[in-house]
Amino acid sequence: MTGAFAVFLNGSFGVGKSTVLEHLGDQLAAAGTPFALVDVDWFHRSWPPAPDDPENVLGEAENIAAVWATYRHAGPRQLVVSGVIRSGADRERYERATGLPVRSVRLEADAATSEQRLRRRYSADQQTALDWHLQRHRALAEQLRAADLDELALDTAAMAPAQVAGAVRRHVGL
Repeated sequence: MTGAFAVFLNGSFGVGKSTVLEHLGDQLAAAGTPFALVDVDWFHRSWPPAPDDPENVLGEAENIAAVWATYRHAGPRQLVVSGVIRSGADRERYERATGLPVRSVRLEADAATSEQRLRRRYSADQQTALDWHLQRHRALAEQLRAADLDELALDTAAMAPAQVAGAVRRHVGL
């Protein structure tokens, strides 16, 4: 049943979460499946953060809840989210925000592939953002692997984005 759970594309920086999110949306549309895509990155981009929410995760959850309520108003649909689930508390926060159980699939890529993708993402005048992501992507990937909170892990370096989206879709039964 569409909308009975949220599909969550989990992974470190540069593994292709946003790209796979778009391809998954295209595939759901082609299949006639109503959907809503949410890229978590756009729901915590606020500065400065509130004193009681230094990582903007509470504001992010409130924003996701509000947008998801709007999408649901339009009718039943499959929610697909891309972001990072580092802990059980992260998963619970997304489940509370959406009112849905979260089924997460971790996207992975080798360090060289992730770094190449990150370098393509940022322009020359965004060196600070690039450096920040390059310094952190490996540690985050290891943290996600160690946490092992996902139903499935897929290597995005070995497949085209549409293939990854198809594998996710098949895994969750869409």
